[in-house]
Order: sequence, then structure tokens, then C-alpha cells
Amino acid sequence: MLSGSDTGIGHALAKYLDSLGFVVFAGVLNKDGPGAEELRRTCSQRLCVLQLDITNATQVKQAYLTVSEKVQNAGLWGVVNNAGILGFPADGELLPMSTYRHCMEVNFFGAVEVSKTFLPLLRKSQGRLVNMSSMAGGIPLPRYAAYGASKAALSMFSGVMRQELSKWGIKVAAIHPSGFRTGIQGTAEQWDKQEKELMENLPADTRQAYGEEYLLGLRNYLLHLPSHCAPDLSPVLGAVLHALLARRPQGLYTPGKGAYVPLCIFCCFPLWFYDFF
Repeated sequence: MLSGSDTGIGHALAKYLDSLGFVVFAGVLNKDGPGAEELRRTCSQRLCVLQLDITNATQVKQAYLTVSEKVQNAGLWGVVNNAGILGFPADGELLPMSTYRHCMEVNFFGAVEVSKTFLPLLRKSQGRLVNMSSMAGGIPLPRYAAYGASKAALSMFSGVMRQELSKWGIKVAAIHPSGFRTGIQGTAEQWDKQEKELMENLPADTRQAYGEEYLLGLRNYLLHLPSHCAPDLSPVLGAVLHALLARRPQGLYTPGKGAYVPLCIFCCFPLWFYDFF
């Protein structure tokens, strides 16, 4: 069972696992949306599309009941918490509190809700819990205070669950991909709305401290973000597959170019050097 299958990594993962013969329960934010329709059209009859807004406890419970009915006593082999949002990438001081709350609601609380709900099925099969965190969840990256904090919370949750669930044979992994072109960057309309909220809530002295030129440059940074991201998602798909199938999966995966290097510098060098880097 995986969440966030409408677009990006979740969409690609649903197709990939289906092509390998898995029975896939693909949770989508909109079961009538183009992503869900494409999954129905291109995947096998085994794939089941589930309406799943992970911030909606009723939908999470309904998804659990649907999956339970389908798997019966066999249990569920894997849960992949993939659904996530980026939020507007800007300095932490500039971000409105609503961005912090929304990131935590989806990237952390939603994943915890799904995990807690589906754990009885994983216990039956001694299965796998895989959480899609981020490079920003393991190391501090400028302009990702809200997103990074929510993903760091998810990574810590994964680590604790890995320790606590081992007594039932459940294995837990966190994935920390580097930058990939996934669609999480959102649409121009979404950014217009978030940018408007950000600008309208800025106190005059904060606006003056940063300067208009810098504030306008945030949009350019956002527009050029996809060009710095890798279009090939196969390293992430391979990491998730290994986490699901390997006899001894890793607790942490860092797929993608450069994902491991900043982590090594952060862990092995003085903080001033990492900050400079």
C-alpha cells in the first residue's frame, strides 16, 4: 500500500511495482483525477486505486478496511508513506506559520496516522514500513526550514519504529533522496497563492531587512529548481524495492547524485565547515 500515487515518485512507484507483479494498493488524493485515471488505464487489474487524503482520518480508516478485506488473513507486506508537500522554499523567518503547520500535517502527522492504522496488517505478515523522507530531513538546507523539519520528524519516527517494531519482525526504512523532478514543486497557480500569502504577512521591518530584490529572487529560485533535479526516478524506485524485498534492508537509503556527500560532510566535519559548504 502506498500513498501519494497521483504524481511523481508515488505514481512511478505504483506503475513499477505493478509491472513487477505486486498487488498494489495505490492511495491517491483524488480518485477521479488524471493520475488515478492513468493508473487504471495503464496498470494491470491487480492494482487497486484508493481514495486517500492522509490528513483525513476517515479516509485512512476506510482505506484500511478496504485493504483488510482484500488481503484477508494474509496480511499486508508493505506500506510506503510517500505522500508529501514541499511548501514554498524560502527563509524560515519569512515563511508563514500556515506553511509550517501544513508541512507537518501532511509530511509527518499524515504518515504517522497511516503507519499506526496499517501496522496490525504488517504485524501479520512481518512486513515492511518504508517512509519517504528527504535529504532535507537529514541535514539542514537553507530555505527548507518547514519542509526539512517535517521530514526530519518523519526520519526520527522511522528510526524509533525500526527499533520498536523489530520484535515482531517488521523492518522499517527511511528513504532520503536527493533532488528529483517529481511534481512536488507544484504548479504556478499554487505558488502564486503561497507567495501572495508570504508577502502579505511580512512585517515592514522584515521586508526591509531582506530587501525587495531578494524577495523577488525567491520566485526565480523556485522556477529554476526543477532544472537542478534529476528526471530519472529509477534510483529512488530501486531503493524502495530493496527496502521492500531485501532480507536485510538498510535503515536509511540515500538514492540520487550527491545525496550521500552532504550527509557525510555534515556527520564527519565541524559544523562551521558544513555551513560554509
